[in-house]
Amino acid sequence: MSIVVKSDQEIATMRQAGRIVATILETLKLQVRPGMKTEELDVIAASELARLGARPSFKGYRGFPATLCVSVNDEIVHGIPGKRVLYEGDIVSLDFGAIFAGFHGDAALTVGVGSISPEAKQLIETTEGALKAGIAAARPGTRLGDISATIQHYAESRGYSVVREYTGHGIGREMHEEPQIPNFGLAGQGPLLKKGMTFALEPMVNIGDWHTRVGDNHWVVFTSDGSLSAHFEHTIAVTDAAPEILTAL
Repeated sequence: MSIVVKSDQEIATMRQAGRIVATILETLKLQVRPGMKTEELDVIAASELARLGARPSFKGYRGFPATLCVSVNDEIVHGIPGKRVLYEGDIVSLDFGAIFAGFHGDAALTVGVGSISPEAKQLIETTEGALKAGIAAARPGTRLGDISATIQHYAESRGYSVVREYTGHGIGREMHEEPQIPNFGLAGQGPLLKKGMTFALEPMVNIGDWHTRVGDNHWVVFTSDGSLSAHFEHTIAVTDAAPEILTAL
């Protein structure tokens, strides 16, 4: 496994890409409301991306037709924006990537539509907490498996399951670089982390079972049992001290 270590200048460029991603996701988060169609969010993302001088990571990737992934309720990832209407109580995962000066930023968040159930709120909070815990584990001298084990323990100790068929990944000049970063695993396993490594960590957490199924359009991934799922993601850089979140404002 060859993990690309980035220079300070490359990370500086990734920081610019990441800030664009963070800015647009914050805009989208504030726009989510009952009665809107998911395609409206994609239009906003594409318009803002052009305004900020960047290109989409997702559109055209292996034929994906949209700038933004919008996944609702039991949809885990890769939801294609369209005519679907959002209703009060839904939860929506927004996954977004941008290319700036040849480098990618990638992040995701899950938000409620209007007032949501306590169960849904707790799922969202747990998934975001799992991401934060995984990020905190990404320090030089630790191993990749420490990140995976930390995410898994955080979610499962609170009664949730982590999706196993889809993972985080390295990121840089390509959206998906080595290594894959599962949201489950054994501490102390895998390659050592070094300053300059850049990863997209993205726990996907379900209320029910961790198994998944792919929809008829061959893109959207659902929970196999129809339970709610949430998704959070950040692009990070390993530093000499605490990891840096490149997709944060």
